[in-house]
Amino acid sequence: MDRFDPNTIGVRSGHFIGGAYVDEAGPRIDVARPSDGVVYASLPVADAAMIDRAVQNAWTAWRTSGWARIAPRERARVLRRFADLVAADAQTLAPLEALGSTRPIRDTFNWDVPFTAEGIRFYAEFADKIGGDVVATDHDHLGMTIAEPYGVIGAIAPWNFPLVMASWKIAPALAAGNAVVLKPSEMTPFSVLRLAELAVEAGVPPGIFNVVQGDGRTTGDALVRHPRIAKVTFTGSTRTGAAIMAACAETGTKPVTLELGGKSPQIVFADAPRLDDVARRIAGAITANAGQVCVAGSRLLVERSIADGLADRIQRIFSELKAGPTWTPGATLPPIISEPQAARIEGIVERSVASGAQLHCGGQRADAATPGAFYTPTLLTHVTQQTPAVREEIFGPVLTLQTFDTEDEALELAAHPDYGLAAGVHTADLGRALRMVRGIEAGTVWVNRYGRTSDFMIPTGGYKRSGLGKDLGRQAYEANLRFKSVLIDARV
Repeated sequence: MDRFDPNTIGVRSGHFIGGAYVDEAGPRIDVARPSDGVVYASLPVADAAMIDRAVQNAWTAWRTSGWARIAPRERARVLRRFADLVAADAQTLAPLEALGSTRPIRDTFNWDVPFTAEGIRFYAEFADKIGGDVVATDHDHLGMTIAEPYGVIGAIAPWNFPLVMASWKIAPALAAGNAVVLKPSEMTPFSVLRLAELAVEAGVPPGIFNVVQGDGRTTGDALVRHPRIAKVTFTGSTRTGAAIMAACAETGTKPVTLELGGKSPQIVFADAPRLDDVARRIAGAITANAGQVCVAGSRLLVERSIADGLADRIQRIFSELKAGPTWTPGATLPPIISEPQAARIEGIVERSVASGAQLHCGGQRADAATPGAFYTPTLLTHVTQQTPAVREEIFGPVLTLQTFDTEDEALELAAHPDYGLAAGVHTADLGRALRMVRGIEAGTVWVNRYGRTSDFMIPTGGYKRSGLGKDLGRQAYEANLRFKSVLIDARV
């Protein structure tokens, strides 16, 4: 699938609670298409009463449906059916995802939907693989740990990859035997509703996976503070993550998993092989999804002798990109999520230039076939560690370039006072690569590549203010379990 008519896509509004849609009177939020700014739907704002209804429903379902107590292999079978239904529903899910997000239709059809389905399959296989341990004790004792689900998990997903990020939250939680109340972003609220429908169709008991709509201030805050929410998982900004962590501490010291902001460096040494390939890798790391990626490689650090040549190569690649709506086949640069976010990107670039940075290319709105908020890929040179574009997370297609002469200088430039989410190292020297991996403060370091694989095994998560805990991998599954210690005296 490479195109669709946005005016033919219908959406279901409301919350999804107990296996059914709920839409009561009250405040509503208009939802606009990023590609052209057209308001195409509205959604209700769940207040504290609605959150209580959803969480209590999830709690009751968790206690009475048997989801946490059925044979783990059976729970895995249900989740595999869920994954199969998601994959088979691509003709519906892919346009729905592309309609209201910044994800082009070719990507939602070929990557987002299959990746979501495969992630659910991956965590389904954990359901009967981890259950605790028998531990070494005295001869007359039996000691063990038992893995148990928390109960109801509160999940808040971001807008940049609505389906994929939601699946990272719900798949390990469901596989571990929990119920979930998910709040998607109010800017991309609809595709996860279809996901919830498919879960029930697959055999997940009604009420085990609920979706509530609304904003962060009202809906999100009520969700994380609810006393029946036993754990919270969130992907989004560092500021919001800190507020969620404080709210969880105030209402029961419940555990949290937080994947937050990033300002990730890409370090290129002069011995990096195939500089044209490196340039494409670097450009892709900042223009994918128009730079609206938490791990976007936004700070380019280059050994001085190759800096000019690499900058020119990146500029040529940037110039090849064509802005356009997510529903058209020829577009290779998607829109910025909203007009306020585009204005914010403009403001950071303008402040950076005013402070001494030079525009190597870009720095303005991009022409497109629709009036959506599109921004040209931008390369800023002559920047310092104090330049706004170097210090602040931009969440747009803006790349800064700094030069270095030694490994120590590269590591010094790579360090950020706040963020430590990801980093890239490009070199032919394995010893140097290992030294850089050890020296960089980041939760993920890629060497001679930039970006995750599709096997789900390697966890992701940040250092410093980039987060707490891990998504993906075995660690994400175990984070949805609590472990009970048991000691039996066999002498009785």
